[in-house]
Amino acid sequence: MELDPDDVFRDEDEDPENDFFQEKEASKEFVVYLIDASPKMFSSTSHSEEEDKQESHFHIAVSCIAQSLKSHIINRSNDEIAICFFNTREKKNLQDLNGVYAFNVPERECIDRPTARLIKEFDLIEESFDKDIGSQTGIVSDSRENSLYSALWVAQALLRKGSSKTADKRMFLFTNEDDPFGNMRISVKEDMTRTTLQRAKDARDLGISIELLPLSQPDKQFNITLFYKDLIGLNSDELIEFMPSVGQKLEDMKDQLKKRVLAKRIAKRITFVICDGLSIELNGYALLRPAIPGSITWLDSTTNLPVKVERSYICTDTGAIMQGPIQRIQPYKNQNVMFTVEELSQVKRISTGHLRLLGFKPLNCLKDYHNLKPSTFLYPSDKEVIGSTRAFIALHRSMIQLQRFAVAFYGGTTPPRLVALVAQEEIESDGGQVEPPGMNMIYLPYANDIRDVEELHSKPGVAAPRPSDDQLKKASALMRRLELKDFSVCQFANPALQRHYAILQAIALDENELRETRDETLPDEEGMNRPAVVKAIEQFKQSIYGDDPDEESDSGAKDKSRKRKAGNADDVKYDYIELAKTGKLKDLTVVELKTYLTANSLPVGGKKEVLINRILTHIGK
Repeated sequence: MELDPDDVFRDEDEDPENDFFQEKEASKEFVVYLIDASPKMFSSTSHSEEEDKQESHFHIAVSCIAQSLKSHIINRSNDEIAICFFNTREKKNLQDLNGVYAFNVPERECIDRPTARLIKEFDLIEESFDKDIGSQTGIVSDSRENSLYSALWVAQALLRKGSSKTADKRMFLFTNEDDPFGNMRISVKEDMTRTTLQRAKDARDLGISIELLPLSQPDKQFNITLFYKDLIGLNSDELIEFMPSVGQKLEDMKDQLKKRVLAKRIAKRITFVICDGLSIELNGYALLRPAIPGSITWLDSTTNLPVKVERSYICTDTGAIMQGPIQRIQPYKNQNVMFTVEELSQVKRISTGHLRLLGFKPLNCLKDYHNLKPSTFLYPSDKEVIGSTRAFIALHRSMIQLQRFAVAFYGGTTPPRLVALVAQEEIESDGGQVEPPGMNMIYLPYANDIRDVEELHSKPGVAAPRPSDDQLKKASALMRRLELKDFSVCQFANPALQRHYAILQAIALDENELRETRDETLPDEEGMNRPAVVKAIEQFKQSIYGDDPDEESDSGAKDKSRKRKAGNADDVKYDYIELAKTGKLKDLTVVELKTYLTANSLPVGGKKEVLINRILTHIGK
């Protein structure tokens, strides 16, 4: 098989760091949402900010899950979810347990990928909940009914699907009751607490994580230490970090659910070679991921089911289907050099793919413009190499103490890079950990990746223009006035991508109105019209153009126009008179003909024959 010579040695990935955006760990999740439906969840809370009406904790939980289902389709369409209510009047579950209702729609398994019908009917669940499902207290005094225990049992049974080695299994529990057995006798309370905690422990032992999303009452803070601390398996340190997540409002709970759903996943495992005979294992995490539309899925036109794409190679000489491995060919000196896929892979491989330490440099040697792309966060792991964490901590502390960063070589099948490993200290606040300790791997530029701006704006032998002190002062004042406070690229959503998803959502859910998308990249016109900002802009313009900027710009445009015309006259590189005599004007291109017409201020419109006749008329032929 003959290939394009430029394509034979092309890298497999267009972006050398694409592998950091691909999740190497479990790439699928099984999620069960457990929603407390007791009467206490329907009690009113604070006033809603959008409409002057009361909203309940049940409404907050349902709204958060509805929004999460839509996000699942966009971000993680392969995930499978189930929705269960507990403390209900009606029951619907495979175990036929009282007080648990597994919500589902026809033509869908109990735990399956979210569908448009599921989202549409779940959006309307509040309207039909009292009639079809109902609410009641499933844990009451002098009763052996334990709906929380039953809910955990049903969720654990649903999460038997799939393997814990290839998928993450999680429960999300919504409730505003911090002590579900508080009204019972001590003996009954202890017995129910013991059995419920044991059920939760059994689920955790099977690799199922339990996430609690508590809702606080307006006059009472949710006290997780009464019961749920032991149910979800929190220690004292984790408890301090968990407390700030206790929410009361809809927006707070939406943010908490989004953080819990988007779990941190290892993007790549890296072997860090410190010296000969000493290497440790690191986990790499992608700090920023590109927001791109989802991949296209081809469907059969009759069944609307996904189709499987297969590729076959056919011999051009015999027409037979090629069964053996395809050989790559590179022409060289009238001969075809044949390569196998393995040989091409070995040719491309610069190194073994490990991260190898080269040395250390002071932190002041690392400049802002050395950061070419999003960095990768590195954290040690003892999974394969025992002692990696201890060696990493020793290196990390020494780099912080001596104010040094490590220079290392990283490469594999992708183009090799020099990287800087910058130690990051742990940052804590009253709410817990803000930034974890670790190292940021920054991809350093090569010499030809850096362009000197002065070389682009200066002529040989002529010094580049320099701003005056007054111009620098006015420019600094303008920058201070227009400075964005607490700026982060994560604060801005891609408006084109948001509109793309809004159109897909409207089509999938048969919505009559398109969800409004806000373009946050547009300038702040109100802020730009503030008197202090307008004054800073005018002073900067005056320092550059003088007292009459309009006249300066007009004269500059005229000078540029004259320079363009003069330049076009110099671009005439053919003897058009000789070409006209020999009849070879027709051999020139339309662009070359127009060059002569432009240089002589003649019209350039018309077809090629018209242009040739116009040139002949001007020459006098």
